[in-house]
Amino acid sequence: MSSPRTSDVLVIGGGIIGLVTAWRAAQRGFATAVADPAPGGGAAQVAAGMLAAVTELHHGEQTLLGLNLASARRYPEFAAELTELTGHDLGYRRCGTLAVALDSDDRAHLRELHALQRQSGLESEWLSGRECRRLEPMLAPGVRGGLRVDGDHQIDPRRLTAALVAACELAGVAFHRVRAERLSVVGERATGVVTSDGTALAAGQVVLAGGSLSGRLAGVPQHVLPPVRPVKGQVLRLTVPPRHAPFLNRTVRAVVRGSQVYLVPRENGELVVGATSEELGWDTTVTAGGVYELLRDAHELVPGITELPLTETRAGLRPGSPDNAPLLGPTELAGLLLATGHYRNGVLLTPVTGDAMAHALATGELPDEARPFTPRRFGAAALSEQPA
Repeated sequence: MSSPRTSDVLVIGGGIIGLVTAWRAAQRGFATAVADPAPGGGAAQVAAGMLAAVTELHHGEQTLLGLNLASARRYPEFAAELTELTGHDLGYRRCGTLAVALDSDDRAHLRELHALQRQSGLESEWLSGRECRRLEPMLAPGVRGGLRVDGDHQIDPRRLTAALVAACELAGVAFHRVRAERLSVVGERATGVVTSDGTALAAGQVVLAGGSLSGRLAGVPQHVLPPVRPVKGQVLRLTVPPRHAPFLNRTVRAVVRGSQVYLVPRENGELVVGATSEELGWDTTVTAGGVYELLRDAHELVPGITELPLTETRAGLRPGSPDNAPLLGPTELAGLLLATGHYRNGVLLTPVTGDAMAHALATGELPDEARPFTPRRFGAAALSEQPA
C-alpha cells in the first residue's frame, strides 16, 4: 500500500451531489479531494433536469417541499455563478410546467394536487382543456384540464455536471480517478478510504456521496450505513427538427394509466421523455417494454411525438431512501458525513445540498432548513433493514 495522501475533506462519489459538495467545501478553504473513477457520471447523466418543486409535490412530503423550494429559490443565482465562473451554458430555462389530465380520474387527481398546492401556499393555475391546448397546441384533443405552474424551471443536468467538474478544478479540488473500496476507521472515527488500487487517502472528514451505491461501501459500520436503494429509471431523448419547432414551449407532464410521464423541451432542440420507476435492484438494461411504455404514454399526451427522431435511450439508478428524502450531514460516526438519498430530486436539490454540506463541514451542524434530513432520523432498525 502506498503512503497516505491527505486532505481536509474527501468526497466519495463524483456525481452531481458529490461535485457540488466538493466545490462548496473548497470555496470554504478546505483542501478537498474527490474519489470517483469517472467524475461527472452518475444519475444526473440520465435525469431530465426538471426543477419542479411545485408539480413534484406529493402528500406526506411537505417537509421535503420546504427544502425543494429553498433550493429552487437559489437556482437563478447558483446557475449565474457557475456560468460566470466556468463559461458553461447550463441550459437553464424558466419555461414553467403544464401538468395535464387525460381522463376524469386524472382530472380528479390533478384537482387534489391543486388543492394541496394551494394549502401549501404555492402558486398554480387551473386551466380547462381548451386553455391547455391554447398554451400547447401539440397536446392531444382529449386533454381534460391542467395545472399551469410558471414557477417550475428546468436545467440540462449534463451541462450542469460538466460545469461543476470545471468549477471544482478551478477551486483546486483534487480528483482521484479510482473507486473508493473501503472506509478507514481508527478509534471510532472515519479517517479516509482505501481505493481499488490500494492507495490510502486520508482525510479530516469524509463525505459519502455515492448515490445509489452509498450503502455498499465496505468498512462503514452497520449503524451508520445509509439505507439507500437503487430505483431504475429509463429515459428517452428525441430531436425536434427545425420544421417542427417549437414543438413544446414548456415542460408537459401527466399521469397516464397510473404512470408518470413528462416531456422536457430543451432550447437546443432536444426533447427528453421520461421516466419509468422500477424497483429492479442494480439492473440498468434499457428494455423494449420501458421504451414502448414511455412512447405510448407520451403519444397519448402529444400525438406528434412519433414523427420525431429517437436519438438516445438510457437507464440510470436513482438513490431512494425510506422516506424519499435525502440524508445530509454528520452521522453517528465521527468524521463521516452523508450526502445521498436524493431520489427524484437530486438535480433540484443541488444548490441547497452544496450549501448545507459546506456549513456542516465547517461547523459540525446542519443549517436550520436541512436539519429534518439528518441521517440520524433513521434509527438502528431502519438501518439494519438496508437491502443487500
